[in-house]
Amino acid sequence: MSIQDKQQELLDELNLFQDWTERYEYVIGLGKKLPAMPAEMKTDDKLIKGCQSQVWLDATAEGETIRYHADSDSLITKGMIALFVRVLDGEKADDILTADMSFIEQTGLKEHLAPTRANALNLMATQMKKHALELSSK
Repeated sequence: MSIQDKQQELLDELNLFQDWTERYEYVIGLGKKLPAMPAEMKTDDKLIKGCQSQVWLDATAEGETIRYHADSDSLITKGMIALFVRVLDGEKADDILTADMSFIEQTGLKEHLAPTRANALNLMATQMKKHALELSSK
């Protein structure tokens, strides 16, 4: 399944919910399903700077694909990073780097989050692409 297909699948799932509260609960649920990052991996160099909550992101190369591990101290923020992990985890670095991340605008999340949390969505996407670039150049 391509990144674009995963994005569309996620948008279709979110569109099943009629109001923002249900979507919010769905995103929190995605965060709860995200495996916890071991405490020893939650280091300052893995923090995404500029997020209101603490968000840790790590990436490793497995062959041609990038694997992401993420966690947060906030349920909604963990759900937000889980959206990106779901879409980008296991993909090739080149595909991640060229992925159009504007799908996040279509989720409606930004309109219902505090400005600092909405900005965190851009920071998360940028950091994930940065990791892909760094790992692809090794």
